[in-house]
Formats: sequence, C-alpha cells, structure tokens
Amino acid sequence: MMQRDRASALLGMTVEKDEPGEAVVSMLVREDMLNGHAITHGGFVFTLADTAFAIACNEDERVTVAAGADIVFVKSTTAGQRLTAHARRRTVTGRAGVYDITVTDDTGDVVAEVRGRSLTTDRRPAE
Repeated sequence: MMQRDRASALLGMTVEKDEPGEAVVSMLVREDMLNGHAITHGGFVFTLADTAFAIACNEDERVTVAAGADIVFVKSTTAGQRLTAHARRRTVTGRAGVYDITVTDDTGDVVAEVRGRSLTTDRRPAE
C-alpha cells in the first residue's frame, strides 16, 4: 500500500514500524507546511496520523479504510521539527476496528491524539 501512496511520499514520511495492528511513521515539518500563524498546519498533523492509522489497520489482503476519526490538538510545532505518529489497534470486531494514534514531536511531547475507526471492505488492493 505504501509503495503506491504518493501523498505520503510527497510529504517525506518515513515508515519506522509496520506490524499487524501497529505502525510508527515520522515526518520532518517543512516551511511549506506552516499555516498563517507560522505553526504546523493541523491538516499535516492529521495526515501523518492518518498514514500511521492506515498502515496499522491494513494487515492482510483486504482493503481497510477509515470510517471516521477525531483529533485533539495538544501542542503546536513549527518547521524543522520531526513529528512521529504511533498507531495502535485497540479492538477489531468483524469488519470494524478502533485505533489510537499519538503524534509526538522531537522532544517526545504529545502534539495530538487521534481516535480512528476502520472498516474492512471486500475490495482488493489496487495494482
């Protein structure tokens, strides 16, 4: 899946851990990722968390997608900082799953907390 993920590649994301139900992905915040307050745009923080979530919940040949997610922004960051998203499966029942994703900065401080809900489909991965 990540080999075809052009968005994550464009943003310079690095997959540090990819195991069933768990993933760690990092990204260096660039100047062009800042909003009008000179802090990291929340959309980029969420995109990093969403990428870790996607890796954690796609464990087999079935396509699993986000059914929804909620984010709480805790701390702002700026250019030059490395953000890391750690996604962990909480539970999967049938086709539905719940995942927690914590985004931290390069000092280990929590930047955002995300709760993601997944849905496993009958689709097969794109080729």
